[in-house]
Amino acid sequence: MKPTIMKFGGTSVEGATAFKNAAGIVFDRQALRPVVVVSAMAGFTDALIASVQQAFTARVAGGADSLEKHFDRHLRVIDALLSSEATRMRELIARSRVEIKEILDAAAAEMAGAGANDSRKRRKFFEDAVVSYGERLSAALLAAVLIENQVVCTDVDARRCIITDDEHGCATPLMSATVRNAREQLEPLIASGCTPVLGGFIGATVDGVTTTLGRGGSDYTAALIGAALEAKEIQIWTDVPGVLTADPRLVATARTVPHLSFEEAAELAYFGAKVLHPKTLHPAIERDIPVRICNSRAQEGGSTLVVGESKRSSQTVKAIAHKTGVTTVQVTSTRMLGAYGFLRALFEVFAEHKTAVDVVTTSEVSVSLSLDDTTSLGEIVAELEKLGTVSVEEKRAILCVVGEGLRTTPGIAARIFSTISDINVSLISQGASRINLTFAVEEEHVRETVARLHKEFFEGAESEDALRELKDLSAEVSA
Repeated sequence: MKPTIMKFGGTSVEGATAFKNAAGIVFDRQALRPVVVVSAMAGFTDALIASVQQAFTARVAGGADSLEKHFDRHLRVIDALLSSEATRMRELIARSRVEIKEILDAAAAEMAGAGANDSRKRRKFFEDAVVSYGERLSAALLAAVLIENQVVCTDVDARRCIITDDEHGCATPLMSATVRNAREQLEPLIASGCTPVLGGFIGATVDGVTTTLGRGGSDYTAALIGAALEAKEIQIWTDVPGVLTADPRLVATARTVPHLSFEEAAELAYFGAKVLHPKTLHPAIERDIPVRICNSRAQEGGSTLVVGESKRSSQTVKAIAHKTGVTTVQVTSTRMLGAYGFLRALFEVFAEHKTAVDVVTTSEVSVSLSLDDTTSLGEIVAELEKLGTVSVEEKRAILCVVGEGLRTTPGIAARIFSTISDINVSLISQGASRINLTFAVEEEHVRETVARLHKEFFEGAESEDALRELKDLSAEVSA
């Protein structure tokens, strides 16, 4: 029987109650042959990063001392849930304190004589070394809680499984080495009936140097391990009931989407649905492994199943995602007319400054695009002005309406834009994908825009019928 990967996010292990709940979920699903991936306690990763930043300004004591409240959180879980495993775990916390302090001391000493260029690269090196303790401690602690609850279990150092390049802060997994190592480390445990627990987000180079996979890396770890072990299913246990039809902070009536295709889920993740990180899906897609998003706080409250292909909804639209803090850039030049190589020159500017572009639209003499990262915007604009006239608009929001068959369904675009006819829309992109329609509005109008579209597509009799269809399909796939 193939294993099931169960990943628990930071809010699912944020304290004693959450750890107990996560352990109960794993205990109840022993028949699925679980392999558990766990994040750091909520808030701990940010604190660890901040401690490195303080070390770089030679405030070592402050950086280490700021972590004490987080170590205390781990100790409170030990006091509340452990007995036979308590001494071992307290010793692990004590060792981690010392080791982190030593790394921070080394970082401060090295940075005192480093140049600016060296310091940026080395800071990421030290950040990876320190940040890895968040996931490592969570894995050890959850394994201890499971052992106390009579689960045959062991924590496994994920750095022995996830092998990456040396791009600290956002390393790329080396798949052949990762598959080989993950199988060597985990398959014997699974075969013996032992549940492995790994920290997400972390890996190591071929030489054993600690790396991290970037934000959302714990989900990515789950998918990588799932792909390596050819898992039956990858479960992402979080604090929401799956992927919702819209952000519940903007729309109180948002409900769970029971069934999505990989492509639909990827679009929603990329454009703001925070439940899944965009990178997470790639290993699962390649091996056609279903991904299920579950609510660790209310297990019966619904879930979203993501599979290779999804049935088209009768109303077409399945969800609305949005992303704020976007900047749009427009380059206008008559040199585009009948010219070749113009777009290549334009995008080489963004490549040179390692800045990703989200949405792109073109006309005969202009190109408009959106950016999340504006760190190098000044330098980028200076380079683009060599190609044409540049205009920049800040405080924009990108909205993405997603659903299989959206491009080929008559009248969808008309419904969308007639619903928000009094709100200025720019940067419209339709046709690049069969499943989404993307556009930009001023950030101050994003709440009103999402609310109106949600009411149009999800709060009528037609939408209720479509929801029932998808729930029936989800039940069929689960069976």
